[in-house]
This record gives sequence, structure tokens and C-alpha cells, in this order.
Amino acid sequence: MIVNNDSTPVTHTLDEMHVPYRLFRHAGPVHSLEQAARERGQQPNQVVRSIVFRLGEGEFVMVLVAGPGRISWPALRRYLGQSRLTMASEAEVLSATGYERGAVSPFGLPAPVRTLVDRGLLAQDEISLGSGRRGLAVVMRREALVNALEGAEFDDFLEKEG
Repeated sequence: MIVNNDSTPVTHTLDEMHVPYRLFRHAGPVHSLEQAARERGQQPNQVVRSIVFRLGEGEFVMVLVAGPGRISWPALRRYLGQSRLTMASEAEVLSATGYERGAVSPFGLPAPVRTLVDRGLLAQDEISLGSGRRGLAVVMRREALVNALEGAEFDDFLEKEG
């Protein structure tokens, strides 16, 4: 029996959905978004951050943003119709997604999590995102990501520059 050491719940889900992607393995630990992008041959805004927020007890939402952009808390609260929300703790992220911070993905989750996508992500032809395992990234075309994100909601969630 051949064991694929690169198999994760993310890759398993993408394979089941017939979503084209490739894996990128970092040579060592990744300490920054800029390092991840550089090693992958990408710009920082091609690296997707999957950020989990806690809306209430056991209720979470995942926001996908491109690169170093900062989420606008007022825009996110307004969109969600929530006056209060917090970033999920490391333990909550692990519980809600099954993944550690730095490896979070909207795919292969133990239970569905509402997923919001910042429209700025659509500016990139190729993106990379968490594979479910630190040091291993999934690289795919924008269209593949959008098609695979069934039920995701798209809007503007980043702070405006200027």
C-alpha cells in the first residue's frame, strides 16, 4: 500500500471535487506571509489568509482575504449584522476547522463554516492557501477556487487604503 504523506482533509476534498491544484512544500518553517509568497514564487497578495471569527458560542465564520490586507471590522460587523465579534482563539480555530493557524483552509472542514470571501481575492489569476498542514500549501487558479467554494459569499471586507 502506498501512503501519500501530502494527503490532508483539504487535498482529499479537492480531489473528490475534481478541483485542479498543485501542492507546494516549503523547505523549512514559514515565519511570514512575505516569506511564504517569495518561496512560492508569488506576490504577497496571492497568498490567501483564512481568518476565523467567533460570532457567538460555537458559531464561527471564515473570511478569506488576499495577502496583507487588513479586515475592516466595521464592514464585517455590518455585513454580518453583528455588533460584536472576535477573532477565534487558537483552540477555537482548531476546534472549528480541524486545522492549526497557518494551515487553515475552507476545504475539508469537520462541519460547514460560513465562508466570506473578500472580492480583492478575485484580482489574482493564481492563489495559494492552507492545505491543512503547516509548510504545505495548495496552489490553484482563481476560477478553481471560486468554483470549489460552494455557498461562499463575496463582498468587500478590507480596510480602504488612503
